[in-house]
Amino acid sequence: MASLAVSIGDPAGIGPEIIVESWARRSEASLAPFFVVGGKSVLEAAARSRRLALDIALIDDPAEVPGLFGRALPVLGREDVAAYPGQPDELGAALALQSLAEATRCVLLGTASAIVTAPIAKAQLAAVGFEHPGQTEFFAEVCGMEADQAVMMLAGPSLRAVPLTVHCALSEVSGRLSQQLIERRARIVARALATDFGIAAPRLAVCGLNPHAGEDGRFGTEEARIIAPAIETLRGEGFDITGPHPADALFTPRARQTYDAALAMYHDQALVPLKALDFDEGVNVTLGLPIVRTSPDHGTAFDIAGKGLADPGAMIAAIRMAGQIAANRAAHG
Repeated sequence: MASLAVSIGDPAGIGPEIIVESWARRSEASLAPFFVVGGKSVLEAAARSRRLALDIALIDDPAEVPGLFGRALPVLGREDVAAYPGQPDELGAALALQSLAEATRCVLLGTASAIVTAPIAKAQLAAVGFEHPGQTEFFAEVCGMEADQAVMMLAGPSLRAVPLTVHCALSEVSGRLSQQLIERRARIVARALATDFGIAAPRLAVCGLNPHAGEDGRFGTEEARIIAPAIETLRGEGFDITGPHPADALFTPRARQTYDAALAMYHDQALVPLKALDFDEGVNVTLGLPIVRTSPDHGTAFDIAGKGLADPGAMIAAIRMAGQIAANRAAHG
């Protein structure tokens, strides 16, 4: 299996330091070999800030990674910038975008088995030509898919949660929900749980949109008009799916034992419980793509960049999950 490609993210954020920490803990964390695209001096500075002994090996071909990974962090390409932790700028954003594009190219060409994306600053990337709401939408486009065919799942040791609507205002959520959207995304999630996570008979639980899941229409009608009919259709297709459940009860310890993934109606309905439970190990994984993509489920954290405070747990978990999914796909052809 080919090595994993890691994009450097915004060089002024915590991405570089959690990448070098991940490499330093590669053995204890049982990480598959990976390489970083660009930013040699940025990574060296991050290692110094963390007091890590780090050797970097510049490579021209990902095929060189297995022979080097045990003793050095492989870096593909010589693109670099002078980055200052906590001080993002357009040059850093340009490196982040170039790294993302080249790492993606490696996966599409098959010279990398998966991509792990370090955190980016969307506003900074927009200034250098990035036109997507987030990296999930970017990956859908480069894979030749419609944006809603790529599904964001947040996964940690305690919970897997999928927001059915993502980057939109809360006031727009009801208008964006449809029976077709719920059915399509539920099918993608169930298929990915089986193929990528090895769950033979996935169990899905669906949140309601309104308090008390609408309480028979007293607090809203979306449950009766949209969500419940979608669930009934999916049950008729043989899916193990329940709901709509009141969201305030679906994430309790007892409830979490009854499903493999929760489908939430909007961004914070999924991300708040995931981050409350698994912030330091939460992974953003994009389902439905022909390629494997994961990312730590947190942002650039400019406020703590370079201060030695960033926990690498989510990046380590993202690298580990990317390797596991790639291996599962390889094993099943």
